[in-house]
Amino acid sequence: MNREDLVILFDDIISENPNFERKGKTMPYTSANGHMFSQVNKDAELGIRLSPEDTKVFDEAFGAQPFLSYGATMREYVLIPQKLLENLPLLGSYLQKGYEYVMSLPPK
Repeated sequence: MNREDLVILFDDIISENPNFERKGKTMPYTSANGHMFSQVNKDAELGIRLSPEDTKVFDEAFGAQPFLSYGATMREYVLIPQKLLENLPLLGSYLQKGYEYVMSLPPK
């Protein structure tokens, strides 16, 4: 999937959830409680920040791969595989889990 299509998909998923909104003009992301929890990188990849427990479940279902942004591994993020990009309701639930995780952290 090219980056433009991924950004459109990202915007569509975010518009379905009233808990958060898209931020960033050139590097789309979501954040809450002072913590970023999802991002589309320049390589047309989507990463979502998950709790250790949710990462384990994600790994069992999809194989948790690291998410890179500007060459750096984003701590606690998983790379969203193409297979999951085709299942918008499930992808939306993982985005919600990312939101819930950062809301459980101390505010920045």
